[in-house]
Amino acid sequence: MTQSILEKHLLRLKRCRRCPNMHKPVVVGEPALSKVLLVGQAPGVKEPVLQRPFAWTAGKTLFRWFRESTGVDEQDIRELVYFAAVCRCYPGKNPKGGDRVPDPGEIENCAGWLKAEIQLLKPELVIPVGKLAIQQFLEFGKLTEIIGGTFRQEKYGVAFDLIPLPHPSGASTWHRMEPGKTLTLKALKAIKGNKAFRKVRQWSGKGSA
Repeated sequence: MTQSILEKHLLRLKRCRRCPNMHKPVVVGEPALSKVLLVGQAPGVKEPVLQRPFAWTAGKTLFRWFRESTGVDEQDIRELVYFAAVCRCYPGKNPKGGDRVPDPGEIENCAGWLKAEIQLLKPELVIPVGKLAIQQFLEFGKLTEIIGGTFRQEKYGVAFDLIPLPHPSGASTWHRMEPGKTLTLKALKAIKGNKAFRKVRQWSGKGSA
């Protein structure tokens, strides 16, 4: 696959208007031709303004995790890891507080974009971040069952390693309290040691394969 094919995919994605209750613009990441795919949940209120995924508080925590555990900084991660999401538009506020969770129809509408990206990139490592993202790949009860593990998965005809991370939201205490803190560090260590991520570090000059 060439860079131009991925760029054309992102241009089509930016024009998506499938969900009338979602707030535009569509948020996309860099056209990174990567074998590592990170899947978030949905943009927050700041991401459409700043026009990049994980642009605010949760992003600061996520990139700190990567920097401290792997030695790769935010700019390198954005250029060398492909950022996808379950939904690519901001869902809006929940009247009861916080951001609205995308409904099943919205998730289904956006699933085709993720399918295309998996089939185009053929990732060797997928990192779903947060429960909603993880649920697109794994069935589980509690985060303690799956955070810290590496799972061999196949989706849309592509086989890959799956290493889930908890959502780095400032509103969540899971990753800051035990056993979540230890399990998150275990997951980050598994990402660092994964063959596909070692290649990313080699390309960035932050480590050897």
